[in-house]
Amino acid sequence: MTTENWKMLISAFADGETTPEETAQVERLLQERPECRKYLSELRSVSDALGNVPEEPLSPDCESDILNRTQTGGRHMKPNQWKIAAGALATIVVVVLAYNNYVNIGLPGPVAQPQIVVTPPTGGNQTPAVAQPSTPTVVPAAQEKGIERKAEAVLSGHIVRGVQDRLRSAADSVGVQYEPYYMNSSSGALVSASTKSGYYDASASRQAFRSAEIIIPPSGYYQTAEGNTEEYAGIRDNAFKMVLDEALSTFSIDVDTASYSNLRRFLTNNQMPPKDAVRIEEMINYFSYDYPKPETGEPFSVTTNMAVCPWNTGHQLLMVGLKGKTPEATNLPPSNLVFLIDSSGSMNTSDKLPLLREGFKMMVRQLRPEDKVSIVVYAGSAGKVLEPTSGAEKDKIIAALDALNAGGSTAGGAGIQLAYQTAKEAFIEGGNNRVILATDGDFNVGVSSTSELERIIEEKRQDGIFLTVLGFGQGNLKDGRMESIADKGNGNYYYIDGIKEARKVLVTELGSTLFTIAKDVKIQIEFNPGAVKAYRLIGYENRMLAKEDFNDDKKDAGEIGAGHTVTALYEIVPADSEETFGSVDALKYQKPAAAVVESDEILAVKLRYKEPNEDTSKLIEKVVRKTEIKDVPTGDFAWAASIAEFGMLLRDSEHKGQSSYEDVLKRAKANVGEDKFGFREEFVTLVETAQGIAPAGNGQINFK
Repeated sequence: MTTENWKMLISAFADGETTPEETAQVERLLQERPECRKYLSELRSVSDALGNVPEEPLSPDCESDILNRTQTGGRHMKPNQWKIAAGALATIVVVVLAYNNYVNIGLPGPVAQPQIVVTPPTGGNQTPAVAQPSTPTVVPAAQEKGIERKAEAVLSGHIVRGVQDRLRSAADSVGVQYEPYYMNSSSGALVSASTKSGYYDASASRQAFRSAEIIIPPSGYYQTAEGNTEEYAGIRDNAFKMVLDEALSTFSIDVDTASYSNLRRFLTNNQMPPKDAVRIEEMINYFSYDYPKPETGEPFSVTTNMAVCPWNTGHQLLMVGLKGKTPEATNLPPSNLVFLIDSSGSMNTSDKLPLLREGFKMMVRQLRPEDKVSIVVYAGSAGKVLEPTSGAEKDKIIAALDALNAGGSTAGGAGIQLAYQTAKEAFIEGGNNRVILATDGDFNVGVSSTSELERIIEEKRQDGIFLTVLGFGQGNLKDGRMESIADKGNGNYYYIDGIKEARKVLVTELGSTLFTIAKDVKIQIEFNPGAVKAYRLIGYENRMLAKEDFNDDKKDAGEIGAGHTVTALYEIVPADSEETFGSVDALKYQKPAAAVVESDEILAVKLRYKEPNEDTSKLIEKVVRKTEIKDVPTGDFAWAASIAEFGMLLRDSEHKGQSSYEDVLKRAKANVGEDKFGFREEFVTLVETAQGIAPAGNGQINFK
């Protein structure tokens, strides 16, 4: 079967138009071929995204051209399908064309027909802002027949206002890169939508676009470190600890998921992610797990499992899982939400402010009349653009979002101050009071250092206002800063890499995103030296606590949202192992620790948490016994283990043991389980991508 034939068959399958025999054939393809699974996932992403796209009129010539094409050869379309296809293609084209700066300058009527440079610039890893094209083949846009994977497209000759945010996933699904590169007609230099140079003067913008050419770079084209200002906090893998030296392991839980969606962005662009962008606990916690529901009166359940460690069979693997309760929708408290939106110049690309607007609009449509929304924006200065407004007035809130434009520098500190002040003025006693910060993290005016911002947020959280941070964009993402301030603000951090992720965070998982059921959740594990020689917590490197912090109710820790699951893994070295893990000289004034009396207990798990509106913690305890050890991880335990192993491979961890992409894929494919939204199948595809592009040394880009 040719590529075009199976793509057509899968497209029909996605639309529910296949015969029983064809359906069976597609199901076999999906089971046997990863490229087919990826193609189906892309089609579904396009379908989801197009559900939010307003209908855009096509010119009579364009309609006629598409109709002629759909009536010749291949599977014939139903009477209205060609219009749907035309709308999809026009939307994709508009996404590529409608760079926000041009959309907002009020360019009247038609402009000169854009052209597409089919041949990519020489040396795909050059910095776009200075790269020069290599004698490209330039064809008029209306005659363009294929980009990258030969996807047909018909480009309109004018700018359609307000649709540039219509999704990278739609462009990706037909082989069109979601990020356009503009060629300055006078200098010939390429200007990426993510760079700050180029078209910020309105009059210059009009003239530049009239003669612009659109450069479609090849799959995997990405700025090198030289042209990239992304920042990631450094991570050093947790080392093995000898139980006789440190019997207690203490850490704060973490429900952030930003690392996973961010590394997905890199792999989707055929780039290995930077090592410090890979936080294994966030990868594991991106997925939900089928843990038992909590008993009556408890905010979450505690599940433990132990088995032989897959990547080192001489070790064991411990899983600790928490499952948050899910309150009835009728019992959810009213929400007082402040959207704190970065509208500075650095947000002026299709994967930032436009995507942000669409995500918030999807969220607004879920709100109830008793909920209220305020909007604060910040660029060169901070300002309030929407006073507290009932969720019943959705059109008013959405209109305020649509009116946002990007430009200027970034006064993030002032914006945070105003957002918390706004939330406090509209405070709902017993309600969900939360600031939702949406930004790329590039604060550069006023209070802008991470430590200063942390102090502000630590002070403000005392008012009972929680914080959610949504990261957007590429090229200048300040990942470490956003993770840190979310941690200090009793909140969580997500990275939104496309419309599908926006729907996951702000619609599908809205309850867990917004409604905290337990705060300052800490885990402390005591290992029995009679059963355990050494241990290592996998991930959570920046969530480690001193053992004394566990009983200190003044010490901040992580939060669990409604329905959230949290998973932590430990690699354990049995007591009878002959391995050694460093040594120190014998202590002069201390007696060596003695092993405890032989017992069937391996370890004891303790958890502390506070109710959302209380300041005194409660304690939960659980013991793990030797009889609980299994031969191999199964089900969700095996799934979490496969993610951890993948993370160690991406980080090239010194503790990866016998890890391999083959083992990760084998275990992941066997434990996909129920996958309602296709996230687990997508993980399998990402592993296959990483396996295909990882050279010696991982080929990673290192950012400061």
